[in-house]
Amino acid sequence: MDLQQRINAFAKLGRFIRQFSTKDLQNDPKVEANDLFFDGFKHQIKLAKEHNGWFTEANVRFSLDAWANALTEAKLNQWVNPYPFKNLEPKTVGIIMAGNIPLVGFHDFLSVLISGHQVLVKQSSNDKHLLPYLAKYLEIVEPGFKGKITFTEDKLEHFDAVIATGSDNTARYFEYYFKNKPSIIRKNRNSIAVLTGKESPEQLEALSDDIFRYYGLGCRNVSKLFVPKDYNFDAFFNAVYKWHPIIHENKYANNYDYNKAVYLMSEFDMLENGFLMIKEDESYASPIATVFYEFYGSEDDLKAKLKANSNKIQCIVADGFIENEVAFGDTQKPELWDYADGVDTVDFLLKI
Repeated sequence: MDLQQRINAFAKLGRFIRQFSTKDLQNDPKVEANDLFFDGFKHQIKLAKEHNGWFTEANVRFSLDAWANALTEAKLNQWVNPYPFKNLEPKTVGIIMAGNIPLVGFHDFLSVLISGHQVLVKQSSNDKHLLPYLAKYLEIVEPGFKGKITFTEDKLEHFDAVIATGSDNTARYFEYYFKNKPSIIRKNRNSIAVLTGKESPEQLEALSDDIFRYYGLGCRNVSKLFVPKDYNFDAFFNAVYKWHPIIHENKYANNYDYNKAVYLMSEFDMLENGFLMIKEDESYASPIATVFYEFYGSEDDLKAKLKANSNKIQCIVADGFIENEVAFGDTQKPELWDYADGVDTVDFLLKI
């Protein structure tokens, strides 16, 4: 397989995925191998939902829509064009995936295969239904992928490099275990938003998507707000109200009730609106149904603080505050070249 064949295969996968990205499924007879895979993937989505209560149909559809939009020939070509893919010696790259949101490890999977390597995947038990099925689709539309994709539930063995994602605790284990292999080790990160008090209702409403999408379980979800002193949260609470039906979803409601009880018993000061609590706290990682906030004085002081804590931050949502900021509402819509932790995965893969 050459690079163009790999690009074509993933573009076909994007067209296949697009059929499942809306509530009303669109069975497109022009999609290659659709008769073999369409009904089966509907079943995998159902299994994913039954296996993991956080993987609601809406959240799975949102993830699939994001990938359908990314896996176009134009975007794939734009992504790979800057890299020198010639004369690469194929290696086996192990990936240890997280399972916090649907298909969270897909970008690593895509990066390894688009680079021309073989992939050995250890999935999280929380997200084990969707990717193997999509891998089978890839092998049918591009037989050159056969033998290059392996899934395992055992300890990773016989690999040349590794990409591993986990908590800060598991990352220490990964760093020790993989110390003799080229590696990318990802730890806990969270996303933040910097507010000035001048945001429009539309911006704050978009921010609510950054907070609540995937129940806030992703590293690109906003878990903390930085606000100026004397900030009035009324506009914020009004803007996030569109997400109030989330409190009727059992897993979220149980977390809301539990965390609220903890805060009340501990006599913590917090504000809440019946489905979201906000609490002043210096931490970046907030519990489900909670967003932390912190007051800032000068913008320069805040920029210095965020720079010092950059290893804890995935995205900064703002409007004209800092370089590489993310627009309100766009944290869960990354482009192919928006690398987790700012580490260029493809560059790493081309140098192993």
